[in-house]
Amino acid sequence: MRSFVSFAALGAAALVVAVAANGGTDAGSATPQRVAVGMTEFKFTVVPKTVRKNAVITFALTNRGAIGHDFRVGGKKSAVLGAGKKGTLKVTFKKAGRYPYLCTLPSHAAAGMKGVLVVK
Repeated sequence: MRSFVSFAALGAAALVVAVAANGGTDAGSATPQRVAVGMTEFKFTVVPKTVRKNAVITFALTNRGAIGHDFRVGGKKSAVLGAGKKGTLKVTFKKAGRYPYLCTLPSHAAAGMKGVLVVK
């Protein structure tokens, strides 16, 4: 009986390690990820530029410019942030690929406020 209890305990410990290694019980979910987005006239600074699919990506937006800007990616758009303001935008990308981002205010993207986020 003692060897069976030890074997069962060892098996349970291995299961806990396997679940932890997969990030939880749902193999399709990924841990959340934060992306810092700096906004100025007329560019974005995005760090990191590559994120994981199926993870909730929180874009932490900071407008360091003198005029308002917004941020659109993956079919979602932030509010317009005034000079010195901060905000967030949460997006989950279900598929790997290249997702363009831009400021939707008139002429901002044409002036350089655009780029591409890579989802793996």
